[in-house]
Amino acid sequence: MAFCAVDGGVRAVALKGVRRVVVKVGTRLLTDVDGVPASERIDLLVGAIAGLRERGWEVLLVSSGAIGAGMTVMGTAKRPRAVPELQAHAAIGQCRLMYHYETACVARGFHCAQLLLTADDVQNRERHLNVTSCLDTLLARKVLPVINENDSVSVAEIRLGDNDTLAAMVAAMLRADLTILLTSINGMRLRTDAGGLGARISVATEIDAELRAMAGGTDGNRFSVGGMATKLRAAEVVMRAGESLVIADGRDFGVLGRIAAGDDVGTLFCGRGHGRRMPGHKRFLAFFSEPVGDVIVDSGAEEAVCRKGRSLLPGGISGLKGGFGRGDTVRILNEAGAELGRGVSNYRHDEVLRIRGLKSSEIRRILGQDACFDEVVHRDYLVLTRASDQEAP
Repeated sequence: MAFCAVDGGVRAVALKGVRRVVVKVGTRLLTDVDGVPASERIDLLVGAIAGLRERGWEVLLVSSGAIGAGMTVMGTAKRPRAVPELQAHAAIGQCRLMYHYETACVARGFHCAQLLLTADDVQNRERHLNVTSCLDTLLARKVLPVINENDSVSVAEIRLGDNDTLAAMVAAMLRADLTILLTSINGMRLRTDAGGLGARISVATEIDAELRAMAGGTDGNRFSVGGMATKLRAAEVVMRAGESLVIADGRDFGVLGRIAAGDDVGTLFCGRGHGRRMPGHKRFLAFFSEPVGDVIVDSGAEEAVCRKGRSLLPGGISGLKGGFGRGDTVRILNEAGAELGRGVSNYRHDEVLRIRGLKSSEIRRILGQDACFDEVVHRDYLVLTRASDQEAP
């Protein structure tokens, strides 16, 4: 079974050697808990984060709340639907939010810094590296990065979608040992026969179809944009990278100290402790780079790539979709259309069309001086889609 109701010592393994952690907190936990003002909730949160820092942990905070704070400032009763209204509320609320964060941080002897990101900031290679360098520098200076999606400029084409996803992306970029998603329930729960919530899942070591079926959507709260389904997708990213994620009840921010102490709270999605962390150069390929074409492979190539850890050779390619150049990211699909992985193509799509189905020894005869590689996609620049297929680095 991919999950169980008892920890059984898994947390001790997952938490061993933790140094860097991403904490995500949603709007609801900052603005909608027992009538407590956002300023007090943020002060409590920063106090709990200060406790993690005292353990020697580097903490990055992914914080929703700009639109919610803007709603409070403007007296807006219901979350707006129109994009310009959402952007305006985010712009208004972000100032208020960061004022509260800096006030709480200074009271504890450190500072915070704001980073507002869009999808393009993490998908563009140069911007991606700039963001990573900036965050590394802030952590080195003992500053608390407070990261949010740039809702004041984001539209559908450049949105990451939700802050659960953003937290997973930040964790993958910064090679965080642990990601903590704080929500309003104590982890993921089993479903009863009647469709209600049952016992808490303590540990999940794989996300399978049964777990996905248990995940719900939005809970209907006026501040919410996500639900358990988005948290499960975030857990999939973190586990693929070889690291761990906890979903826990953040109505009491003291839960952060309990998680750090190894208490059996929330649900741990365990990807650590097995020597399978994804190498840094493959993370951009797996989670951030946008494919521009597809390479379709036969069953022999599927076996070689997925189960034998081989490079993709021209002989196993049966078809192509889209136009791509040398150095572009392509999806590798089997003949049923299922994605097997993603990789960097050594050849243009027109060159691959000419050499597909041939032995590597024939590439030079066909392409002449342009024949620089024996592989269409080298194993070092290929990452498999399923976490269970990832080879140890």
